[in-house]
Amino acid sequence: MSEFPPCPKCSSEFTYPMDSLLVCPECFHEWNPDMPTDEELAAQIKDSNGNVLQDGDDVVVIKDLPVKGAPKPVKAGTKVKNIRLTDGDHNIDCKIDGFGQMALKSEFVRKA
Repeated sequence: MSEFPPCPKCSSEFTYPMDSLLVCPECFHEWNPDMPTDEELAAQIKDSNGNVLQDGDDVVVIKDLPVKGAPKPVKAGTKVKNIRLTDGDHNIDCKIDGFGQMALKSEFVRKA
């Protein structure tokens, strides 16, 4: 049994080190064990500028967002404090002054 992790492509246990990379002899895949995997990169939630968002961040709305049942939209430039990240289409839960609890899409905000 190898002390190295299995290959992320074919799950082979026969990986070996070569310089700073790990190599799979079965599928010839090479990868850096210190770099995040594709699944980890896909799980990251990014704002409109590509910055990675985390729970507790402050963000700014970049365009007017209409709200169902409200007479006015959330204006561009509105600062939202202490966001919470969730799964799904609207991946930010937050509380906006004057509107209350709301879910936003990360593509309509930028990190403050």
